[in-house]
Amino acid sequence: MTRARILLADDHRIVAEGLKGILSAEFELAGVVEDGQAMIDAARALRPDAIVADITMPLLNGIEALESLRSDGLEIPVIFLTMHRDVDYASLALEAGAAGYVLKHAAPAELVSAVRIALEGGTFISPSIAGELFQAKNRGQAKSAPGAALSERQRDILRLLADGRSAKEIAKALEISPRTVEFHKYKVMESLGLKNSAELIQFAIKQGIV
Repeated sequence: MTRARILLADDHRIVAEGLKGILSAEFELAGVVEDGQAMIDAARALRPDAIVADITMPLLNGIEALESLRSDGLEIPVIFLTMHRDVDYASLALEAGAAGYVLKHAAPAELVSAVRIALEGGTFISPSIAGELFQAKNRGQAKSAPGAALSERQRDILRLLADGRSAKEIAKALEISPRTVEFHKYKVMESLGLKNSAELIQFAIKQGIV
């Protein structure tokens, strides 16, 4: 019997190694990547049966990577394994099309169950958060957390902006072009409905990004 092929996406190598041990007994490992863009590239090239990914990753976060896959027409089920217990993150992930939302402190068997269910076309949510998420949705309170979907690159740019750095200084520090800095800056402003740099910096401070 052919075993399902799983792609792992987590920028913490120790976590990735642990996941290999948990999943290898039942599934075949298709590959391991450490950032959101690499997850997209590997998914396109390897076409795994499912992806187990963290939300917080460099370049693109897991939710952004999932949205990119869906826009490309790739319906590979994605199970998020995350430390984010907040129902806002879970809601954001499910709205993007996630097939699973498992908390990192859960028992290993929970992740295996989540992958099995996702492969069968279902959706799995950690029991410890499922009830809270259901209640929040019923109350209409499960709104996306402000800035939850910002990539690590965008967060880095916000931190440096709040530190008073210019676009050129940020570009030099992050080894990217000033044009890329401006692109990310205005993309974030547009997605958050902010009008100017002052509001952007205030947002970064309020959300604890600085």
